[in-house]
Amino acid sequence: MNLIIDEGNSQIKVALYKGDKQYFFKSFGKDHFEGDFLEELSLKGIKKAIVSSVAKHSRERFAFLQEYTSLPVLHLRADTPVPFSNQYASPQTLGCDRIALVAGGMKRFPRRNVLVIDAGTCITFDFITKKKEYLGGAIAPGIAMRLKAMHHYTDKLPLIEEEDFDTENFVGNTTAKCMLSGVYNNVLREIEGVIAQYKKKYNSLTTVLTGGNHFYLAERIKSTIFAAPFVLLEGMNAILEYQKRI
Repeated sequence: MNLIIDEGNSQIKVALYKGDKQYFFKSFGKDHFEGDFLEELSLKGIKKAIVSSVAKHSRERFAFLQEYTSLPVLHLRADTPVPFSNQYASPQTLGCDRIALVAGGMKRFPRRNVLVIDAGTCITFDFITKKKEYLGGAIAPGIAMRLKAMHHYTDKLPLIEEEDFDTENFVGNTTAKCMLSGVYNNVLREIEGVIAQYKKKYNSLTTVLTGGNHFYLAERIKSTIFAAPFVLLEGMNAILEYQKRI
């Protein structure tokens, strides 16, 4: 059994895989993670583990895994061997979450051009060719970040929380609704425009959508996409499995 741990900006996601099949998944808060984890899961039967983190001091935070067992833990980094050719011009700056997303997209759709869109704190676009060449992509502010930025960088615009905004009614008739339309409607059009760009340049394109806002966006994006909430975890598992073959 493989233990997969993904530490994001707000939560820590934990999964168990045997081969390609997921047997367990749960999101944990960052406070009291060690105690909550050990209460929820037994380390018996786990052969290998991989950790991906966008936060500082992750090695210290997850050191308890080796304190309780001799479990080998792979901390995913930019120089970790992966099952694709990384053509990024500055690979040392590439986030481990994006590496895992690419591996997951490729695992799901081998021999195809794949665009993975992660709609979370930031909206990231990552592209890998059918020849297993990762070329790069784009990073843009996410929905919550855009709402907060308008309030932060102006004197009068209010702070608005995320909501299930109806983009069919995109003409805002209050300041708050104008802000919501400017974020939600524009994010949708932005994503659809990026997908169209890639389709024009690369044939047989498959688009995978994941991230915290993927449920909202998947219902509204008109382009053909595959909603895949666990593609990052699947990518981490694929990277861990790849270590056995090198």
